[in-house]
Amino acid sequence: MTVWSELRMTATPQLSVSISPHLTAVAMISDALAGRHRGLPDLWRQALRSRVGRPGHQAVRPLAAPGYSVVPDCIVPSTPASGDVPVQAAALRELPPDRLITDLEQAFSDGPLPAHWRSAAEHPGAWLHGYASALSEVWNTVEPLWQRARPLLDREVGRVGLAAVRGGVEPLLGSLNHRIAYGERGLLISDVESSRFDLGNRKIVLVPMLAGKDAVIVSLDHEEAVWIAYPVPGAESMWRRPAAPLRDELSALMGPVRADLLCKIGRPMTMSMLAMDLQVAPSSITYHCDRLRAARLITRERRGREVWVGRTRRAEELLELFHRG
Repeated sequence: MTVWSELRMTATPQLSVSISPHLTAVAMISDALAGRHRGLPDLWRQALRSRVGRPGHQAVRPLAAPGYSVVPDCIVPSTPASGDVPVQAAALRELPPDRLITDLEQAFSDGPLPAHWRSAAEHPGAWLHGYASALSEVWNTVEPLWQRARPLLDREVGRVGLAAVRGGVEPLLGSLNHRIAYGERGLLISDVESSRFDLGNRKIVLVPMLAGKDAVIVSLDHEEAVWIAYPVPGAESMWRRPAAPLRDELSALMGPVRADLLCKIGRPMTMSMLAMDLQVAPSSITYHCDRLRAARLITRERRGREVWVGRTRRAEELLELFHRG
């Protein structure tokens, strides 16, 4: 049976839009690590899981407990966090442990603390550091994709702005996601827990995310604004981009995988990033990187547990030759 949260409205709401890389990272964590699957491709789930250490895996478990959607404000703030994800992760590491206890008490004020949050309450400092590590490690993997998604995000900002100016708010709200329905009384949002709120005079902040097709995150109870995070239209095109003409020409010379690989590393990337981005097995990436290195087209450098791959000057000259052609 579908469970709904209801946001009742008596007038056309005021809309604004916010871009929050933090909420994209939270959606990825919830889907890939915590187990609340929301349409992220399996290859991305596997890649993200492989990048996060044991403390991070343990910390994120409460986020997908069956029957619960409420989390403390230090994880998903009452207003969308606009700062960089590394800034958010650093702030979590510096947060006094008592703040997590306070946030948990406020989030579950109607009853005793649920069992899935008790370990975090018993060891708040360790939990905050574990979650901050998961946030950082996930973002290190996702950031290159986020940068490439900027045209999609910019287009969505324009779509929201146009709807607000031209009076198309209701159709826009009804088109955000299949888990959000707009009707005579307001919005119905498919949720894990049911709730009911009146919008009143508050505005609605829309937050497009780079996330699986079923990912929706909302905050309906803040006194100043409601925010709704949803997958940016066209996000599915980011999981595997079609080959550009340059790749087609390089493919005829060196094969499609090596051509794609060489084009991807405009800036250094890890082997696991490349495997995830190209949807190719890590063993295959290693094989093709060996061949490209033998041809003096890439460099490889080990930094801790990761091997970073970059283009050589010889590769840059090769790509420039194809661009001129």
